[in-house]
Amino acid sequence: MSETPPENPDFDAMTRDIAEVPAVEVIVTVAVNLMSAAAVKLGLSEEGEKYKDLDEARKLITALAGLLDASATEISSFHAAPLRDGLKSLQLAFREASIVPDDPGQGPGEKYTGPVYG
Repeated sequence: MSETPPENPDFDAMTRDIAEVPAVEVIVTVAVNLMSAAAVKLGLSEEGEKYKDLDEARKLITALAGLLDASATEISSFHAAPLRDGLKSLQLAFREASIVPDDPGQGPGEKYTGPVYG
């Protein structure tokens, strides 16, 4: 049985594909991926506690907040508003999941968003 080597990726085609994607779509896609990963690390997935890791969730939420803060003037409120709502929900879920909640303004991403209250 002979193994055939995997095909080399066509980097020119991949470059052309990414060149056709508007920057707003790339930013929104990255934000949604960060949100999804943070939700899993907060234990909000079907398997909940199995993947819960608040240290990792903190990093992801902070990265999401930084991305949204940095791109606020680049993406329309049509795109930004639901992402900000999702971020706030994650920040609140983090606060609830924490045994010792952070002081207001000290939670994940709050240096970009300001204090988040329930």
